[in-house]
Amino acid sequence: MMWNDLQLALPEIFVLTMACVVLLADLAIPESRRGLTHLIATLTLIFAAILTARLMLASGEVAYAFSDTFVRDRFGDVLKVFSYLTLAAVFVYAKHYLRQFNLFKGEFYTLSLFALLGIMVMISAASMLTLYLGLELLALSTYALVALNRNSLSGSEAAMKYFVLGSLASGLLLYGMSLLYGATGTLELSALSASLSGGAGQSMLLTFGLVFVVVGVAFKVGVVPMHMWVPDVYHGAPLASTLFIATVPKIASLALAIRLLQDGLGTLHGDWQLMLAIIAALSLILGNLAAIAQTNIKRMLAYSTISHMGFMLMGILGGTSEGYAAAMFYTLAYVVMSAGAFAMVIMLSTAGHEVEEIDDFKGLAKRSPWHAFLMLMLMFSLAGIPVFLGFFAKWQVIAASISAGFTGLAILAVVMAVVGAFYYLRVVKVMYFDEPEASMAPLQAPVDFRALLSVNGIGVLALGIFSSGLIQICVRAFS
Repeated sequence: MMWNDLQLALPEIFVLTMACVVLLADLAIPESRRGLTHLIATLTLIFAAILTARLMLASGEVAYAFSDTFVRDRFGDVLKVFSYLTLAAVFVYAKHYLRQFNLFKGEFYTLSLFALLGIMVMISAASMLTLYLGLELLALSTYALVALNRNSLSGSEAAMKYFVLGSLASGLLLYGMSLLYGATGTLELSALSASLSGGAGQSMLLTFGLVFVVVGVAFKVGVVPMHMWVPDVYHGAPLASTLFIATVPKIASLALAIRLLQDGLGTLHGDWQLMLAIIAALSLILGNLAAIAQTNIKRMLAYSTISHMGFMLMGILGGTSEGYAAAMFYTLAYVVMSAGAFAMVIMLSTAGHEVEEIDDFKGLAKRSPWHAFLMLMLMFSLAGIPVFLGFFAKWQVIAASISAGFTGLAILAVVMAVVGAFYYLRVVKVMYFDEPEASMAPLQAPVDFRALLSVNGIGVLALGIFSSGLIQICVRAFS
């Protein structure tokens, strides 16, 4: 181990150290001063972002560490910075919810930081072994977050389902990696790509290994046919945990797909391209059609997530730097939109009553015109209505799909986007045209929550109008 290795992994080392500090410090912090735990966790993200930015500005070159199992490149740096920012927003949104439901404990912050560490390891993985270690650290932390409310039967049930299905998917992914190792004799992604380019490996082992890997990736991304866990976990988990699962791990899903399929298996692009196209098409169809039938806002957003991840895969299946940049742009855009949508659900929740039904948004325009307008912009953006961020994200991946020769898939995506607009606009209709129930309590939230939510809502409009900056960041990540 060289000093240069430690320097390249300094953000990961710092996050690991601070996660342990939060874990130990929370034992000594009294219940009345639990805000210190929140402050320490937030400062951890700020300093981690500074460390990552310094590494990014110091050198734009790709650098490897720990015997070529860890890579630092522009793609990873950008994803890490967005992960920090997203998790910081999650902490602000979640604090209000955790306090209302007596869940304001250090476990949420500790588990979130350990999950972030797993995401960072995945983002910088240059070996299948490193990728799997990061994936498992993220998965184990997420299972516990789903069961954060120990008194919730639905939360415990969702956590068990997630754990069992996640373990199965992890086993399939690990088995696929072992088959690839058996065929090529290497775990390093760059060496794997070089070996496949040279024609090494038995075709049978490679075929089975590739299928198992794609199935494992499909589960972690949450797309058809490995989508069963998404609605149950979103519905059963506490809103704070659902907010986390719907945002930061999506960045990890993109990193997992790019590192495995592009860095390691790019030579087999012709073999996995059609598989991704079929998965994307099925995800678009099932996600949008199933979301129409939902009356529960969390399940509706869960099924819409499946369709959005299908859109993301449309960028990856092209196998070009433009397609990968489009997939990255779509993922980051979805994270911003999803964070705002779930924050609005938290905003409407009151102590002892977690908002779950779409009807709970009835008459929001009369109760709070500003927050109704924010939700309107978030729903319009998720639906892909022009001018908003979601429209340009869909435009990018559809264009990438057409460039890859999948015109039929692009047409299907446009049709499904129109279908998906129905259930998003239904929320808008309920807010603006239905009368509020007399028993509804006034909206209450801290100043930082309201300010961040306003920035989040306006951001989907501003980032849509001025989307070229974010698009260029994504393009440069693959240049």
